[in-house]
Formats: sequence, C-alpha cells, structure tokens
Amino acid sequence: MSRPIEDYAVIGDRHTAALIGRDGSVDWLCLPRFDSGACFAALLGTPEHGRWLLGPDQDATTTRRYLDGTTILETTHTTDEGVVVVTDLMPTGDRRADLVRRVTGVRGTVRMRHEWIVRTDYGRVRPWISRHGSGDDEVLVAIAGPDALVLAGDRLPEDVNHHHADVFEVNSGETLTFSLTWLPSWEKDRSSADFDEALERTRRDDTAWLGDRLADVPQANLVQRSILTLRLLTHEQSGGIVAAPTTSLPEDFGGERNWDYRYCWLRDAALTIEAMVTAGFQEEAGFWRDWLIRAVAGDPERMQIMYAVDGGRNLPERELEHLPGYADSRPVRIGNAAVDQRQTDVLGEVMVALDVAREAGLKDNQDSWDLQRVLVERLAEEWHKPDHGLWEIRGPERHFTHSRVMVWAAFDRAVRGVEVHGFEGDATRWKALRDQVRDEILSHGVDRERGCFTQHYDTLEVDAALLNIPLVGFLPGDDPLVTGTIRAVEEDLMQDGLLLRYRTSSGVDGLAGDEYPFLACSFWLVSAYAAAGRVEDATELFDRLCALANDIGLLSEEYDVQGARMAGNFPQAFSHLTLVQAALALHRVG
Repeated sequence: MSRPIEDYAVIGDRHTAALIGRDGSVDWLCLPRFDSGACFAALLGTPEHGRWLLGPDQDATTTRRYLDGTTILETTHTTDEGVVVVTDLMPTGDRRADLVRRVTGVRGTVRMRHEWIVRTDYGRVRPWISRHGSGDDEVLVAIAGPDALVLAGDRLPEDVNHHHADVFEVNSGETLTFSLTWLPSWEKDRSSADFDEALERTRRDDTAWLGDRLADVPQANLVQRSILTLRLLTHEQSGGIVAAPTTSLPEDFGGERNWDYRYCWLRDAALTIEAMVTAGFQEEAGFWRDWLIRAVAGDPERMQIMYAVDGGRNLPERELEHLPGYADSRPVRIGNAAVDQRQTDVLGEVMVALDVAREAGLKDNQDSWDLQRVLVERLAEEWHKPDHGLWEIRGPERHFTHSRVMVWAAFDRAVRGVEVHGFEGDATRWKALRDQVRDEILSHGVDRERGCFTQHYDTLEVDAALLNIPLVGFLPGDDPLVTGTIRAVEEDLMQDGLLLRYRTSSGVDGLAGDEYPFLACSFWLVSAYAAAGRVEDATELFDRLCALANDIGLLSEEYDVQGARMAGNFPQAFSHLTLVQAALALHRVG
C-alpha cells in the first residue's frame, strides 16, 4: 500500500532531491540529476524497486523537523526503550552527489533496521554489488552500466537474497554514520563524504542565503520554508528550476492523470522568479535569466514551453510498464509530451517576471533584451492562433482567455521595456497590438449575462486561471468584471472550500477521470481577494491553505479534502510560489 504523499520529506543538493518517509525510507532518488533515472523508486512501486531504509525496527512515535533555516532533516523516533535521532542531508556546494545519514542515540536503547536495495533505471535493473576494502575503509559498490553507487558507513548491511539488510541497536551517546555516493562507474575515487563537514557547510549555505528575510509576512515560517523549497528545486549550476522532483504522483488516484514534472517550465520558473524577486531575492532573477538565454539560444523562434535542467530540448514521453504506479495509478510516465504544445501565455509570464526583476534593480544585458524583443516579435505574428492553455489541455486547441490576457501582458511589458527602461523596440506597434488583444478579450472572452470572464471564447465555463487578470494589471482588482469572475469561480469551482482548476466534466481536457482542488488556484484566490479589497476573506482562506501543509511545511500539487490527503507531484513549486505571492499580497494590504 502506498505511503501518503504528505508523509514524505524532501532533501536535496540543488542538483537532485530525495523523498524520505516518516519511517526513514528513501523511496525516491534520481542520480545525479533531477531528471536522471531513479535508483530508489519504491515511491512508484514496492521496496523491490529500490529504497534505502534507516529507521526503528520496533513500534515508535516519530516527529521530524528541518533545522532552522535549512534543508537538513532531523527525524526523532521515540520507543518504549529509548530515543534516536536520524539526521539526513544532501551536501550543497559540492560537485559530488552524496546523501549522508547519521543515527544518534539520545536515550536508552533503540533497535534499528537498515535496508539498502539499489535498483537503477527506475527500479528495472538490479546492479552488481560487491564489497571493496576492509575494516573502516570497507564499502559496498553497486554498478550497472554508467552508474556506480557506493555505500560507506560504520556498520554495513549484509547481502540477503539480493537485498542488503541489517538490524542493530543504538545506545544513548552512540552515533553511526552512513553515506551514499553516486559516481560514473569508471571513476576510481570512491571516498565517502565527511558528515560533520557536509552538515556545517550545508547549514551555513542555507542560513546565509535565507537570512532574516520574510520574517514579518503572514505565516512567516511557512513562507520561508516555501522559499527554501523553491531554491532546492533550482539547479545549482544551470539555474533551471524544476516544477517538482517527482514524476507520476497522480492527480486522480488510480487514474491516468500522471505526469513527469522534473523539467523546467518557462511559466513555472518565471512565476518562481517573480515570487523570489518580490520577496527580496533579486540575485536569483539574473541566474534564471541567463539559463533562459542559453535554453532558447540558437533558434528562439522555436521556443518550447519547457526544457531539461541543462536547457536540453528533447523530452520524449514514454511509459514505464514495469512500475505499478503510486496507488496503482497508471501509466507511469517519464518525459512530457506537452513539450510540443503551443501555450501562448508562456511569454507573458516570462515578460512579467523580467519586468518585475528590472523594477527591483536587475540590469538587463543586450543579449537578454534582444532575446525578449525577438520573442515578442514572434508573438506579434502568432498571437491570434488558438493554443493548449495554461493547463496543457490534451484536447483541441482553443482561444483560452487566460492565454490572451498573458499575450496582452507580454506586449504591455515590452512597451514598458522601451518607454520606462529605455530599450530599443517598436513600441508603437506593440501598443497597437496590446490594444487589439484587449478589445478582443473584452468582446469574446466575457459572459455579459453573468458579468465574468470565460475559460475560452467558445464556452460559458470559467477557469481559476482567470483570477490572474487583476494580478497582471489587465484590470484593477475591484473592476466589476473581476469581482464577477471571482464570484463565478467561487460558484462553479469551489469544492470543499478549495478551488478546482476547471470543471473536468466539460470535457475540455480530453482526459478520463477527475481531479482534486489545485492548491495554486486557491492561493490565487487569496491574492485576488486581496486585490478586490476582501482582506478578511483573503486572510481566512490563506490560513486554511497553510494548515494543509504537512508537518514540515511542504505542499503537493492538489489536495483531497474528503480524504484529508495530498495528491499530485511533490513538493510542487507552483503551490509554494503561489503561497509566497499570496503572503506578500496580504502583507501589502495589511
């Protein structure tokens, strides 16, 4: 039976990330990069698909926390006989790929279980495992093709029918340390990471970066955790920001709405940067902007909606038939076919984020503005075409109103680039196009009888993405069409007090099944309430949403209120960035 998604914690080194259950089992880890093959894939199958368990071998009460201002996880297991603490981290600031774990006896004696089951290629390949060295230098080495994984530690598990396992006791004052290192299989340097040095370096790096920023916003601790999580999802070297470190955690348990989110959506990344810059982390904007220039370079007129963390374009979608899926949710997918979709809103999010960064003091270089100008000129030729929209609809292309609003925003920010910031560009043409788009939206994207915007031009359905209309400045928050849209979204999309993205019963997305409320949409509603002057409603909803985070402040993509459980990929950048935006919106009106 699959462990509840909210039972997981995440640690990472800003190259990849691991999901660790309450019981101490690492059930998901792709090495050496977010989108590499998983060596522990029990999250989408069984322990036989790979995991690394280090937890009590007896009944225990478990609590956990991140060390203040860091991504270092500390888990405390309390039994009738004693207490142990397990500290987990992936060291930052190093080119290695390590996961280090320390068991510390605090009181009495606790019996611990250690299982190391390595299966590369998403649980498909059982590597060759052998022992090397002797005494304190002894290690286990697992090799399969290009991958080698080295386990070092104070007490190594023994081979039991292709599983390495051990049971041992930890007494008060004792410590046992273990480290897992990935390296190319031909590499000969198999030295292990130093735990104390890695702990101090990671703690120092995290706390220095976060500082005391965001200490005065609503739900400050959760906002700071969200910012740290967004940073964890940002590749340290390239600057690419992944949407989540997981694939195929379902939006509909047992259904087919399972997607690979280990890639860099321009939209999600732009919104992340906008949230970070607004929160005072301006240096991140330039890092991501440089990633964008490299990713789009060479053929900007063929800009994709998403890329690999290194800017790679080739993300073919395929199914892993050997994995049963989380909660029997099939298919398990890697890659993402949405890479080939037309999503006209994307450039709008990019232009808005870069405009926010300029306002915060980021200096555009010539390459950056030249790229933006080329992309805007391409949009000028193609903006009128239908698209698949923000939600990557796998049905027919349509004229989605939100997409059109973001087209307006792209032209608007391009005009600002010329008139406010002094860049070269055809501002006269862009103004005319901006006005033309605006007129079209108000003519074709509005339900006049109901007084609200519509999901697309051929329907009277609404979409939670329409809540962004006041947030990007298309209309003020108290405009009757905006307040009417808020009202319509509340009436049509509210389920158990949270918002759906849209009504799947309309058939617009071309998929079977249903889904749960989408957390980012509810955070958008908080921001829209604040813009409309409904501060009390905004505060009430924000506090309710924050209460849905798990015990260590992490959020998934969706939430099943009736089942009181998380759904979708985890942790989800979209949920955390919109939480930050909502907190800042409340802070401004408070």
